[in-house]
Amino acid sequence: MLEPDVETLPWRDQIRSDDALYRNQVAYLMAHSRFYQLKLRDAGFDTAEKIGGLDAIADLPLTAKSEIRASCSEAEPMGTHVATSMDRIVRIFSTSGTTGTPSYIPLTAQDLDNWVTTSTRSYSASGIAQGEAIVSTYNAGPFVAGAALGAFDRLGMCHIPVGTGNTERLMAAIRLLKPSAAVMTPSYAAYLAEWAADRGFDLKGSSVRRLLVAGEPGGGEPKLRARLEETWGAKVTEAMGIGDIGVSLWGECEEQCGMHLAARGFVHAELIDPETEAPIALEDGAKGELVLTHLRHQAAPMLRFRTRDHVKIWTSTCRCGRTAPRVRCIGRTDDLLIVRGVNVFPSAIRDVVNEFAPTVSGVILITPAAAGARQEPPLPVSVELASDCQDAPELAARIQKRIRDVLLVSTRIDIVPWGTLKRSEYKSKLVQHQSG
Repeated sequence: MLEPDVETLPWRDQIRSDDALYRNQVAYLMAHSRFYQLKLRDAGFDTAEKIGGLDAIADLPLTAKSEIRASCSEAEPMGTHVATSMDRIVRIFSTSGTTGTPSYIPLTAQDLDNWVTTSTRSYSASGIAQGEAIVSTYNAGPFVAGAALGAFDRLGMCHIPVGTGNTERLMAAIRLLKPSAAVMTPSYAAYLAEWAADRGFDLKGSSVRRLLVAGEPGGGEPKLRARLEETWGAKVTEAMGIGDIGVSLWGECEEQCGMHLAARGFVHAELIDPETEAPIALEDGAKGELVLTHLRHQAAPMLRFRTRDHVKIWTSTCRCGRTAPRVRCIGRTDDLLIVRGVNVFPSAIRDVVNEFAPTVSGVILITPAAAGARQEPPLPVSVELASDCQDAPELAARIQKRIRDVLLVSTRIDIVPWGTLKRSEYKSKLVQHQSG
């Protein structure tokens, strides 16, 4: 364990410490952030004293990504929530900008150090340690994932950065340099298993014994995890972050029963009902949308930021001894489909389909007929066969029945040949609306 005094601190003591940090953070926002000054005053909170402590945080308004975007302009491209001067900012990351102008995320030196500290706790929980070699596939350029890579330096590892979309280079590094660990998205890990099988590359016999996956839901899906562990011959653990808050905020330990809050002391976590916005108590088995608040951030602190990640949470102490809450990401609330009143996440459909391996490849594509979340049944789902399998007349019906039994959703299963559906060297797209 990297920081036993921190990671095993009783949670009630953590909350007591976090409350003092939170009050200081709120006072800082009220003094330096025009965005939150206006937002909180509109909600009836014109002083930090009126806001109070963590026990009253649910009384405050939530912050949506769209609000942050709306506060940006040519004059203030990072938004009016920025709470420090430019001369204190040492790093500006950005999002990919696939939906328009990229979002810019500034950090002070302290913010950056906090991010690396959090990532170091997160990744060390997986079991990697000083002296080992690790190969990474995340781009360390403009995107926030690059900040997580500083964790490997702090852990004293031999870091072999390869970046996204360099499969030949990556596999050469694994073959020649023999790293014991690799970090990538679960989609890329699945793609590499196919790539290796097609070329006779003995992935299972390689040096990689730990596979650290992040960047999208999937690493915690039981069937997908089992397939990755079998094809790689490696233990799979996952990590999760959110760009506006921090990278690798959550990290899974070797017990593989949820990702621990590695950002304890830096970030406060809540659950809400995504439709009513009502708070949900943190307790074993609770599910809801994850909401995060900075506790000691300087450049662009967030207060009750809606992550749009739908998670399941556990608060009991893990067998590893860590006491922070653990989460498993079920899916993005943005990706949720509602089929005649039944909520279903695309990743849940993929997990059910993976029960039919090795007959199927595990690659699926959901193609809703209508725009938006609400859909009429049956929901169209393309399921790809494995490379050496032929379609069986009853396979579609069996998958359709299993999805109905497990998820209570009616689907129309279309079995397609191996190689029909697109693979990804980064994140998989599970839904494509027919209109798009």
